[in-house]
Amino acid sequence: MKYNEIKSILLNEQKVWLITGVAGFIGSNLAEALLKLNQKVISLDNFATGHAYNLEHIKSSVSPKEWENFSFIEGDITNFETCQEVTKNVDIVLHQAALGSVPRSIDTPVISNHVNVTGFLNMLTAAKDNGVKRFVYASSSSVYGDSQELPKVESRTGNLLSPYAVTKYVNELYMGVFQKCYGMEAIGLRYFNVFGKRQDPNGAYAAVIPKWIGQILEGEDLFINGDGETSRDFTYIENVIQANILAGTTDNPKAFGEAFNTAIGGRETLNNLYSAIVKGLKENLPELEIKDAIYRDFRAGDIRHSNANIDKMKELLGYEPTHSLEQGLSESIAWYINDIKGKNK
Repeated sequence: MKYNEIKSILLNEQKVWLITGVAGFIGSNLAEALLKLNQKVISLDNFATGHAYNLEHIKSSVSPKEWENFSFIEGDITNFETCQEVTKNVDIVLHQAALGSVPRSIDTPVISNHVNVTGFLNMLTAAKDNGVKRFVYASSSSVYGDSQELPKVESRTGNLLSPYAVTKYVNELYMGVFQKCYGMEAIGLRYFNVFGKRQDPNGAYAAVIPKWIGQILEGEDLFINGDGETSRDFTYIENVIQANILAGTTDNPKAFGEAFNTAIGGRETLNNLYSAIVKGLKENLPELEIKDAIYRDFRAGDIRHSNANIDKMKELLGYEPTHSLEQGLSESIAWYINDIKGKNK
């Protein structure tokens, strides 16, 4: 397996990685994984959506020696000087900082554009100016818009449905231009509904899996948008970590300037997801009382079905998902039970 080969190499070859958005869900998991591989991690966050306690989670998850390789800078990607400073002497950028969420972008399109487009261009330009050759960044499955094709293939997208989707598509356009004009080894990862430990279950823009797990554990009402037959390619965080590390280390020139579906390559409805979460929670907490879900209107800007073709990433990067939806849910549910129940003590 290509991923195992790369991990073995990294354990003996230390590189300097910059992770933006490190206090967020994906960024903190990437930092933890890289530190455990003996890598040096420089990190940036402004805590707009990330949390300081995620940095504490990283520290408690790695050894004291590994933690010595971690450095943190509090700053904002919309400040170009900050971007210039953090990209000095960096080998690989993993750019995760963004304002996520389709509904948030519909509510605040100007702010979403400022962070996701201006901030992205700041980081890309600063990396280029400081001689950083490899730039990996988070794109999104939202760029497929109203395309009815299943599974989604990278070369064919539809009409965009939200300001958030526009920002991520613009990121991909800039990536292609910087690869052509400056020879940057830029790679985009189109995330499909990523979930796992440290994903915030609270707030108006929380993702569905942590939100539902949190609501059930707290005895709150749980809502399903539409008829529940909307489907998604739910992707466990370990698969996303693999994709980032493979993209950050690949020597395949065919991958540069490209965007890759980052997913399992499956599809599950919200109704089935809800049933699986209920089953998993009941297995861990037989005494748990669970309310029936409440159905409400479809959410503006949402696509109906999402399912990724992952052949391109398999072929060009050697990607092989290690965790199915079921495995990911099992690990996530156990983590949230410990985390939420621990906070309630």
